[in-house]
Amino acid sequence: MDSAPPDSGFSAITAQTSKAARIYQSYLDKATPYTLYRWIGTGVGLFIFMLRIVYSGGWYIICYSLGIYLLNLFLAFLQPKFDPSLEQEELEEGGPSVLPTRQDEEFRPFIRRLPEFKFWHSASRAIAIAFVCTWFSAFDIPVFWPVLVIYWILLFTLTMRRQIQHMIKYRYVPFTIGKTRYSRN
Repeated sequence: MDSAPPDSGFSAITAQTSKAARIYQSYLDKATPYTLYRWIGTGVGLFIFMLRIVYSGGWYIICYSLGIYLLNLFLAFLQPKFDPSLEQEELEEGGPSVLPTRQDEEFRPFIRRLPEFKFWHSASRAIAIAFVCTWFSAFDIPVFWPVLVIYWILLFTLTMRRQIQHMIKYRYVPFTIGKTRYSRN
């Protein structure tokens, strides 16, 4: 009478799901230091996706949605975690400042809103999902694709112009290119 209840089907599925999640996470952990190769793989995936769109002559709405999502990820990658414009408003109201305002204050490095690894991971997943969506005709919604291309270019131009103006106004550079590097002597 003191026997344990038999394992249900749900616990077996949960065990297999958690095992698959651990394996997936171990591959992500192994890929972390290989930034260039990760991005090359993502670029190849995007290129194959674009070839699929061009040769199939459809799924333009999927391509447009992917473009908007990647643009959103890129903007989050370029933005600082703590927005200087909001901090300036707090400073004007008498609140504490996160960025140094005087020369003798502590240096605070640029921290991204979306780190590079999460940017890569989200972009790669989105490209894979978009590629799978092109296998189903339910997602092939007929649209006039030149309108989508023009609208995406317009949206990209306006948002990037606004982002670059914000970067110039608050004097932050999200890239390490051109910054001074000191040796470890």
